[in-house]
Amino acid sequence: MMEFRYLKYFVTLAEELNFSRAAARLHISQPPLTRQIQQLEAELGCELFFRGSRGVELTLAGQSLLKDALGIMSLVGASKERACKAGRGEIGKLEVGIFGSAILSHIPRILFEFRNLYPEVEITLHQQTKAEQIQALRERRLTIGFNRHIPVEPDIIIETIFLEPLVIALHNKHPLARHKSLRIAQIVEEPLILYPRNTRPGFADDVMALFRNEGSTPRITQEVTDVVTSIALVSSGFGICVAPQAVMNLKLPGVVYRPIKATPAPTIEFACLYRREDESPILAAILKVVRKFKPSFTEPCV
Repeated sequence: MMEFRYLKYFVTLAEELNFSRAAARLHISQPPLTRQIQQLEAELGCELFFRGSRGVELTLAGQSLLKDALGIMSLVGASKERACKAGRGEIGKLEVGIFGSAILSHIPRILFEFRNLYPEVEITLHQQTKAEQIQALRERRLTIGFNRHIPVEPDIIIETIFLEPLVIALHNKHPLARHKSLRIAQIVEEPLILYPRNTRPGFADDVMALFRNEGSTPRITQEVTDVVTSIALVSSGFGICVAPQAVMNLKLPGVVYRPIKATPAPTIEFACLYRREDESPILAAILKVVRKFKPSFTEPCV
């Protein structure tokens, strides 16, 4: 079987057409180069170089082999480069689980940064609930997920990226819209649009807890499945809504947002989750980007 180093020696000599110069380029002495070329010729059963009074020249067999050898070396070089990139997480596929309001701000910012750093990685997004993300991670259909209120599982690592402030969405013609910030006590009697209605524990429980902490019960008039529907109802004058700050990027007619006035200010976690045993370079690459968005590094929840 022809060894790769034979091709390397052959190509170098074919380019230099001088044993001394070729040996110098290869950082070997001339006798070993001569022996390697002779072994290659013996293996192929034909002469590759003509050694005459005018120096070294390629034979027809040598010219044919040179064309193929250059192609093989180029292919090997490209394969080596791809392997190194894959080992660094610079190529491959990134399967990302996404959800609700975070797609309006945080996840696009993270993925935009990741794509700038790793443009050759193919990114696929999957809209999934917490349970669906956990199952997809276990089945290796997902690299990383983003969510809130993630249940503790022995094979899943959860990292809180940051705590996101909550805001109140209301129509700009509502009397409370004139205030720069609002207390929960000011909205107790207002018709409340609550979401999501199909994921518990979840964000809706945090909203209910805000009112319980004030010793009151909200007047829920609508329960919907997602934040976009909720804000659309606010735009249509159906009521007000408590939402994460990221929803402020959702600009619908007549909707304004006000921070909640409280000490401490109410927040909700934005976290990522991934398989505990996953040591893939792609995961390491996205986690490096994710951690840049943390106010300060916090240890994973184990």
